[in-house]
Amino acid sequence: MNKEYFFGEVTLLITHYNRSQSLEQLLLSFEALGCRFGDIVVSDDGSKPEHVNYLIQLQKKHEFRLITTPQNRGLGNNINKGQDAVKTPLTLYVQEDFTPTAIFPESFTHALDIMREKPATDVVRFYAYFEYPYLRNPEHGFYEMDFRLWKPGYRKFYAYSDHPHLRRSNFFSKFGRYVEGMKGDVTEYRMMISFLKNKGKAYFYKDFTGLFVQKNSEAEPSTMKRDRWRESDNFLLTQMRHFYRHLKFNFDYLT
Repeated sequence: MNKEYFFGEVTLLITHYNRSQSLEQLLLSFEALGCRFGDIVVSDDGSKPEHVNYLIQLQKKHEFRLITTPQNRGLGNNINKGQDAVKTPLTLYVQEDFTPTAIFPESFTHALDIMREKPATDVVRFYAYFEYPYLRNPEHGFYEMDFRLWKPGYRKFYAYSDHPHLRRSNFFSKFGRYVEGMKGDVTEYRMMISFLKNKGKAYFYKDFTGLFVQKNSEAEPSTMKRDRWRESDNFLLTQMRHFYRHLKFNFDYLT
C-alpha cells in the first residue's frame, strides 16, 4: 500500500487553458502518489466550452475549486486570480501539462521543511530547463540559489520561473502581481526581474527534471507560442540572442 501524504498547509494551484485531459492526468498522478492538499484551485483562462464542460465533470471525481473567466485574459490574469483564491499559507504552483514523479512526495516534504525552517525563503523550485549556475548549501537535493550581479553570465538572472514551485501565498505583497495584457514570456520575465529587485530568496532542486515531467501530447500540445528567434539553433541568431539578453537583463535589473 502506498504511503499517504497530507499537505494541509498547501494549496495546489493549477493554471489551465484548453488542456483538460492533461489536467486530469496531473490530478490522477498526485492521487496515485498518495498526495492530498489542504485545497486545490484550478484557474481556467477562458477555455473552449468542451474543455470547461470536461472540467465540470472532473469536479465530480476530484475535489477542486474552479475559478473561471468568460474570455482568455492571458497568463498574468490567470495566475493572479488563481492566487487570489488561495487561503492556505503556502502554494504549490503547477501548470496543467506537468506530472509529478515517484520521488516527488518525499522531496516535497523536504521543501516544506526549508520553508518552515528558513522564513526568509520565498520560493522552492522543482523544475527547470537548465541547472542554475550558482548553487550553495545543499539540503536533500535542494540548493540555495546564489544570485550576485557581479557573477559572470546572464543565466544567473533566472532565479524565478513559472515552472512548478512552492511559494508563500503572500507572494504578491513582496513581489507585486503578475503583469496582465502581455504575452506569457513577458509576464514571466517581468516577475523574474521583480523577484530579483525585491531580493527574493529561492532554493533549487539540482536534478531539475527529477521531480516533474512536462508532457505535451499530440492531442493537447503546448499552448505557449514563442517567437522563432528565441528558439532558433542558428549560430548567428544564438550569439545575438545571448548578447541581447546579457545587455537587457543587466539594464532592466539596474533601472
